[in-house]
Amino acid sequence: MMENRNKTYVKTDKEPRKWYIIDAKEQNLGRLSSQIAYFLIGKTNITYTPHVKNEINIIIINSKLIEITGNKRYQKTYKRHSGRPGGLKVESFDKLQQKMPNKIIEHSIKGMLPKNTLGKKLFTQIKIYPNHIHPHSSQKPLSIKLN
Repeated sequence: MMENRNKTYVKTDKEPRKWYIIDAKEQNLGRLSSQIAYFLIGKTNITYTPHVKNEINIIIINSKLIEITGNKRYQKTYKRHSGRPGGLKVESFDKLQQKMPNKIIEHSIKGMLPKNTLGKKLFTQIKIYPNHIHPHSSQKPLSIKLN
């Protein structure tokens, strides 16, 4: 008699929520964002299951010190629309980094997460701060050094 080898892993016990802190100082935007998305989705775990939300939170500090290669600092544009006629706002990377540095990393990571309800839930597990001060020291986050 043949046994069924296609077994689906189902996580039964609830793991405690883990907190990680990542310093974005002098990190490349695209590489950092892809590694954070990979980590947040849970592909680093041996029990990775595509439809399961991981119990991890990621704190990103020093978002205003993120780096970008080439002339993209002046050429890359971010668009937003108010929904009203003539409400299109276009800003360069450089101006947006001075005004709202968190939006740059949020936009980049959000584009790398799944485009469904799981992706929206995963996105809420990211906390981004423009400098090294954050209110999550009581969670005792583990420092991660991404290459």
